[in-house]
Amino acid sequence: MDADVVVVGAGPVGLLLAAELALAGVRPIVLERLDEPSHQPKARGIGPLAAEALRRRGLGPDLDREHADGLRKLEREHGTTRAHFAWIHKIDADAADPGRRGALIGQPALEALLRRRLDELGVKVLFGHAVTGLKNESAQVTLTVESAAGSREVVTGYAVGCDGGRSTVRKLGEFDFPGTPPSMTVRFARGHVEGALPAPGRLPKGTLQYGDGMVATYDFEDTFDRSAPLDADDMRASVRRVTGVDVEISDFAGGLRFTDQARQAATYRRGRTLLAGDAAHVHSPSGGQGLNLGLMDAMNLGWKLAAAVRGDDRLLDSYTAERHPVGAAVLRNTRAQSALLAPGPQVDALRDVFSDLMDLPEVNRYLSRLISGVTIRYDLPYATTHPMAGLACPPLIVDGVPLEELTTSGRPLLLHPEAKAIGDDRVDAVVAHDLGDDRLAAVLLRPDGVIAGAGLDDDLRSAIKAWF
Repeated sequence: MDADVVVVGAGPVGLLLAAELALAGVRPIVLERLDEPSHQPKARGIGPLAAEALRRRGLGPDLDREHADGLRKLEREHGTTRAHFAWIHKIDADAADPGRRGALIGQPALEALLRRRLDELGVKVLFGHAVTGLKNESAQVTLTVESAAGSREVVTGYAVGCDGGRSTVRKLGEFDFPGTPPSMTVRFARGHVEGALPAPGRLPKGTLQYGDGMVATYDFEDTFDRSAPLDADDMRASVRRVTGVDVEISDFAGGLRFTDQARQAATYRRGRTLLAGDAAHVHSPSGGQGLNLGLMDAMNLGWKLAAAVRGDDRLLDSYTAERHPVGAAVLRNTRAQSALLAPGPQVDALRDVFSDLMDLPEVNRYLSRLISGVTIRYDLPYATTHPMAGLACPPLIVDGVPLEELTTSGRPLLLHPEAKAIGDDRVDAVVAHDLGDDRLAAVLLRPDGVIAGAGLDDDLRSAIKAWF
């Protein structure tokens, strides 16, 4: 084998997956078709679940440094720091679960942070390496890889496609990718707009966003050609369609074009080939959920795939079982947001009603939880009566110590007054008498932060055996 696992794609999802595998003692390599890291802004932040996952690996200070600047940019470009549903900026992030917070960090900065982590872990990221062939065999995966040095075969135990919405691995691996076609095109460009634009927000023919050095449109046009790169003329034409105003765009520094098509792989695993992130699901960027969704795919898969490399692959099918419904839920709510963004007087009326509903605390809380994912609960393969079992664990203060200081190893963690008597060498057992949360007296935490068992009465030994 050239590597235990080959991760295809050096975006945030692929980089985090490689880091989780390395923490678990697995040899990954990362292949990226681009010759160098992309500096396109793409996502501007991550939600509470992904932020908590990175904090549990010791990256909290880095997130905090980026978050302060991100808040300033968000308020400048959106006029508010409140989250939105279909550009109705009324969602209170704290309504989901007070004390749980995301992090405003641009995608290039996040990728740089994760590359530094991989350097510390000794993991290679090979740029300029494009996968052009894939053989999914019973005992290995053989990849054909093209680089400046020519073509060669790379043999690995498992391959994971983290190579985006146009995933080569998904196509070569023959994954079904059903879904719905686009209804709009989103364009995002860096440059200075010169002209008298209306205020940012929803307009009769689309949605406009602009700020210091950027402009974006949600354009309900008839064609959805993404084959050509975005240029200043294309951006100007879209601004004209949405606003009716002719503008000039100076200092154009590139941009992105994407649609709200919603598709999801029927399964995230075919033999020894798996998918994560946009390779597994694509959808509208509304609500900024895509990056959070993909990073949590990586967290869910990493420790299970590491176990498979060590010879126990019984957990791999739980990856699709747990993450597919989460992806489907995001596709559902982003389709709803596209419907609420469509132009027309009927949608105008619907938005007015929906906006009024968002003023109700119960509705605001529902939407906040929907976007953040903090109420996602996995079905567990054993009996448990605790209401928090299967949920992502909130930040805890364990006998005065932040939980994130106990989880940097990436190993399972048992917090219990009698932890040493219950646990074994498969988990880090920490004697804990006060978890700082009245709902929890004890916790068995999976490496991805999911509560596998909770409460003094849960059969934690059964949970340890089931997962580890």
